Amino acid sequence: MQETVFGSLNGYSKGSIEIITGKAEHYAKSNVFAVAAGALPYEKVVVAKNLKYVIETLRAEGTSPWFSAAHDEFAVVMDGEVDVQFIDPTDGPLVDSAKEGTLRLDGEPKGKPMGRVHLQRGHQVLLPAGAAYRFTAVKMGVLLLQTILGENSVERWADICDR
Repeated sequence: MQETVFGSLNGYSKGSIEIITGKAEHYAKSNVFAVAAGALPYEKVVVAKNLKYVIETLRAEGTSPWFSAAHDEFAVVMDGEVDVQFIDPTDGPLVDSAKEGTLRLDGEPKGKPMGRVHLQRGHQVLLPAGAAYRFTAVKMGVLLLQTILGENSVERWADICDR
């Protein structure tokens, strides 16, 4: 029986894949901590993809720009502690309803503060459709974000996948 070890930016094992059938080149793997360690702060690097849906890893460091999406998103803190601030826009939607993926906003959006959520390792938060949000991390951490592939999603499969 193998022991499950939860990684962090300061200590992780890249792991391996045991091929039962097929060929190794038909599988791809990466480690979210290794990907986040090599990314810019709040760069949204895609680490999993299913049709238009993606899981992105983000290196949480300092304060992010403001983001919004026309659809719900979901974030999980994999390492560190992260605060999420929310604004309910007052001047209408920030994102066209037909636009998919997360959009980075210019400056602070106008609207009513909706509050703040403090997340620690393993905590999760819903990022509601239409709301503006930003992350703040006092020390470097890692987020996973479930969303839809969009213009701010970074796909660099050749750089992040071990084959």
